[in-house]
Amino acid sequence: MKLKQFDGYLPDQFGKYAADQDKEEGVPVCSLPISISDLPAGTKDLVVTFIDYDAVPVCGFPFIHWLATNFGPVTSIPADASRQNQSICQGSNSFASKFYPDYSERIVYRYGGPMPPDKEHDYTLTVYALDEKLNLTEGYYLNDLLKAMKGHVLAQTAVPVLAKA
Repeated sequence: MKLKQFDGYLPDQFGKYAADQDKEEGVPVCSLPISISDLPAGTKDLVVTFIDYDAVPVCGFPFIHWLATNFGPVTSIPADASRQNQSICQGSNSFASKFYPDYSERIVYRYGGPMPPDKEHDYTLTVYALDEKLNLTEGYYLNDLLKAMKGHVLAQTAVPVLAKA
């Protein structure tokens, strides 16, 4: 399984420099497009995680920007799927932490794009191919996702995504 990488930086509309119509409560909410090739035989669903491990020195933990599943065995996830695709099931991002107590579920249970405060960050976009759809409830946490995926991952691939400070 392969992912198409972005050339250079993450385009502005998916991060810190998004236009006002692509932000809610100051957070970029237009999810990035993902192109996938070579899905393994038997793929029934995909899972997407988008995590900033460079955030550890800034906030003390890897910052989760997006958790999503129920895409089906597709080879393309369009831009803004987080807001536009009502059939996907999305988990809690790190805006759900006690450090950000005032964000609504429209932010917490969706894509919350990169906004690196200190320097450019390398984000990790990972796509998992699964042999079944997961039975998760909107707002699940990363640990719930990892437990539900156990024994069902046919393949996984990750690419770095660079975002401007």
